[in-house]
Amino acid sequence: MSTTCRSHSIHYVNKTQRQFKWNNAIKPVLTVDSGAEISFDLLDGGNNQITDKSTIKDVENFDIETADPIFGPVYVNGSQPGDVLRVEFLDLQPATYGWAAIFSSFGVVKEDFPEPYLKIFDLSPEQVAKGYTVFKEGIHIPIRPFLGVVGVAPGDAGDFDTIPPMDTGGNIDCKYITTGSTIYLPVKVAGALFSCGDGHAAQGDGEVCGSAIETPMKAKIRLTVEKDKSWLKSPQFLTNPKTLRQAEVLSKGEYGCLGIDEDLFEASKKACRQAIEWLVQTKNLTREEAYMLISLVGDLKIVEAVDMPNHVVAMSIPLSIFVGHEINS
Repeated sequence: MSTTCRSHSIHYVNKTQRQFKWNNAIKPVLTVDSGAEISFDLLDGGNNQITDKSTIKDVENFDIETADPIFGPVYVNGSQPGDVLRVEFLDLQPATYGWAAIFSSFGVVKEDFPEPYLKIFDLSPEQVAKGYTVFKEGIHIPIRPFLGVVGVAPGDAGDFDTIPPMDTGGNIDCKYITTGSTIYLPVKVAGALFSCGDGHAAQGDGEVCGSAIETPMKAKIRLTVEKDKSWLKSPQFLTNPKTLRQAEVLSKGEYGCLGIDEDLFEASKKACRQAIEWLVQTKNLTREEAYMLISLVGDLKIVEAVDMPNHVVAMSIPLSIFVGHEINS
């Protein structure tokens, strides 16, 4: 049932109000005016199949069909196709734990890692207050909460999987939309039908092993309709430098490994494999640890796209995560 909320009402979407497909025919769980602030209580991107008590068996038995649930949809009064929905992230609070996993059927170099792997992280308020969680002794991962899934309903009829991203958003896994940041989404149907989910405590660009630090999340979001921006055809974002903490994270520089190939995905694989090897050889990590670490803190980025036929992709790791380590290679 849809509930209409005015500006004085408490706007709330709970963890049971979830869907497993994008579909513009789904009835909204909430109707709000433009400018409304909404609190979401979200299960994690694994539908809470993995918790702080989980073992490797839970990874082996993971049901991909219920991954990336979306919470909503929310109908925003006054929004019409051709409009833009401005989504502001007012507050993002992770649960007291998070997890990351390697799945044998998922990831940029999944063929190199046939066995599942799981790591649980401390996200207690005391740990979050420090600004980082511990990967292992001597390696600290900055905590930067964000939502991996943020989107509006597609314009076409029918069910759409929640795992692939679309021009209307969805599972974009964009680490830059932290608290204080804004994302702009092109509206395709009346009411926009906004949904979100997939809380992350930390992630590198690419999420290359298929997992960030996944965590249930409480999110407070403001939704505002904007007119006369018909030129916006896909998601765009505005960052908040204070919560992104990029200058702090890169304060000691970064070490980058280049992958070169005619195919961008093959170049990405080469860059990831070189970064894994560097971490194994110089930082005393297992291959599984190295693969997971570059997914959580490493940034996969195109550094050259025009010198055909080859492209260059970098996997770079911020050296500030190595506490007490020498920063050279």
